[in-house]
Amino acid sequence: MKKLAAILAIVCYCGVTPARAAEQPNSPRRIVSLSPNLTEITFALGLGDRVVAVSNNCDWPAETKHKPKVGTFWQPNVEAIIAVKPDLVVCESFPQQKEVAATLSRVGLNVLSLRVETIDELFSAIAQIGHAADCSTSAERLAADVNDRLSQIRAMCSPAKKVKTLWVMQTEPLRVAGVNTFVNEVIELTGGQNAIAPTIDQYPSIGTEEILSCGAEVIIQSAMGTEDIPKQQAAAEKFWSKFANLPAVKNKGIYVIDPDMVLRLGPRLPQGTQTVARLLHPELFAHPQEPNQGRGRKDD
Repeated sequence: MKKLAAILAIVCYCGVTPARAAEQPNSPRRIVSLSPNLTEITFALGLGDRVVAVSNNCDWPAETKHKPKVGTFWQPNVEAIIAVKPDLVVCESFPQQKEVAATLSRVGLNVLSLRVETIDELFSAIAQIGHAADCSTSAERLAADVNDRLSQIRAMCSPAKKVKTLWVMQTEPLRVAGVNTFVNEVIELTGGQNAIAPTIDQYPSIGTEEILSCGAEVIIQSAMGTEDIPKQQAAAEKFWSKFANLPAVKNKGIYVIDPDMVLRLGPRLPQGTQTVARLLHPELFAHPQEPNQGRGRKDD
């Protein structure tokens, strides 16, 4: 978030409840988005009516379900993209989408390729999409709103005791979020401390010895999909029960959460971050958590 002041100087936004973006004479009117988080940004900017296709993995907001699909996040379909005649394609910069972007550019399409791996880069993506779609004022407001809400969470959690947090991406094999990730940004923003020491890999595999020595007080596990989270919660508790001496296991601090609001760097990040804050510091939140927004245990 350190770069936000510079970013706000060049961007725009239309609100958390999207308004219709004002169209300029040369504004793109047929937009394709190939990434779920970029699709969420595009809709939050009020550009939903101009989105003519999305990837199969784009499922938020609900309107995306009715948009034509042009392949998956990992394997976009070039022919399908060209067929919808876009005047702007928004994608990410990892190798598979980068290759598709190069192909689309060669046939004359306007492509915006974005790297979104940190919170600062989220603000940059909002700015760049706003600029490309001629709604920079809307992007500025969106970025400011997201920043304000994250700052409020940080301010609330910063005086609290740091909670050693193990963020589990998957259990077979066991892979966790290291310190050089945006997940670690969320952990620190919510008053946590990553239970894993710095590693070469961003999402390292860890073994029994590292688990037992990490001293995790809370374990947050990203659900595999958004269905059957209570079932995944029960499976997680069973998996971690073999580490009975770990503080998180002793104190029933194991939580399986809907990953989309946190692991997607998009406009819903403040909601996901607040969910994490509630898990780490329940004493700071006077109101009960909303269904499916936090703890996955059946007894909550």
